[in-house]
Amino acid sequence: MSVCSGEEPDVTAAERTAVPHVDAVRLPALRRRTTVVLITSQILGGLGVATGIALAAVLARQVSGTEALSGLAPTATVAGTAVLSMPMAALMTARGRRPGLVLAYLVGALGAGVVVVAARLGNFPLLLCGMAAFGAASSANLQARFAAADLAEPQHRARAISHVVWATTIGAVLGPNIAAPAGRSIAGLGIPEAAGPFLWAAGIFVLAAVVVAVLLRPDPLLTARALAPEDERSPEARSLRAGLTAVAASPHARLALVTVAVSHTAMVSVMSMTPVDLSHHGASVELIGLVISGHIAGMYAFAPLMGRLADRVGRFSVTGLAAGLLAVALFLAGTAGDDHRQTAAGLFVLGLGWSAGLVSGSALLTDAVPQSARAAAQGISDLTMNTSAGVGGAIAGLVVARASYGWLNVAAATLLLPLAALALFTRNGSRGGEGGTRQS
Repeated sequence: MSVCSGEEPDVTAAERTAVPHVDAVRLPALRRRTTVVLITSQILGGLGVATGIALAAVLARQVSGTEALSGLAPTATVAGTAVLSMPMAALMTARGRRPGLVLAYLVGALGAGVVVVAARLGNFPLLLCGMAAFGAASSANLQARFAAADLAEPQHRARAISHVVWATTIGAVLGPNIAAPAGRSIAGLGIPEAAGPFLWAAGIFVLAAVVVAVLLRPDPLLTARALAPEDERSPEARSLRAGLTAVAASPHARLALVTVAVSHTAMVSVMSMTPVDLSHHGASVELIGLVISGHIAGMYAFAPLMGRLADRVGRFSVTGLAAGLLAVALFLAGTAGDDHRQTAAGLFVLGLGWSAGLVSGSALLTDAVPQSARAAAQGISDLTMNTSAGVGGAIAGLVVARASYGWLNVAAATLLLPLAALALFTRNGSRGGEGGTRQS
């Protein structure tokens, strides 16, 4: 990684303003500062998202009056995350990470407010609109992992990503457990109890936006560009089309997209319908919150382990681990029946599989494309994973309503077969193994 000095012709005005001067001596301190700010925002963002999403399917069932539509609330959130991924990527490509993250958290806060209003009015279409906007906060949390990789050394990228993913653990585990008191806090206002967490989430997202706006300076993406080799500073190489071209040209990047898409789809589809299945078997709101907390702990708490493994034993190996963990999780959850402990174990392992897939896939994608195209390629990655998960979540409600929760797990397991096949094909077809992956 080279250091720029002066004003290069291909460095934009935004970059010159955001990155007045960064040298090799100051870079380690900047990495640490950036990581601390991102971890803080992730704690807040994770708390807000988890507080609201814990009872999303339950709230949708109450407002719509039918279980068949209950899966559409978390699906709308995932769809919103997907739809907003590309505008966020475009904004970050042009202006840096900070404006994109701030805007996403504010849109998420607005969406949470709309959900509360929709629940008060009993308006299901408006509820789905609010849930879609609420998904912007999830998009911010996902994109923050790439912000951590912007300034990371190539051999430590997976670890840098995993530290920011891990930070979500604190807020995400607490979130479902404060859903009940958040609901009780709106007693007497004529708002369904399951909508209370969204009111709290709105305030939390605003706080996260303030943290990023004030403290994420200089912008990590603009700094990375200013420090990049001269042949990677061309603005033309940063377009969304350039990002799509870079992904299409790299077998490793294509595998990365499939890895995160399959991991996220399997996780969202099963997780979103687990509260409904648990309620069918007599679980209380508190028990549902504990199960989802355990699942979220699996998603985030062990991310540093996944990052270290991905850096040391390789991205392909951790991708294989992800597929194995997801298979075990789907078996446990799908055969649990009324055994709440087995369901909880299945959801915990499901979170571990998601973590392995997200960390290894994100690191592999960042390795595989040029620095100039990374922001665009990362936006394409999040669009792909969230669109896939949105479709999966929509189908999940129908599968549970017309068949069973067990069959939903069987359907999710079929997604692992093409992932395993592609991983083996890509690894065997790479002459240089993972060493052929871009490491700049």
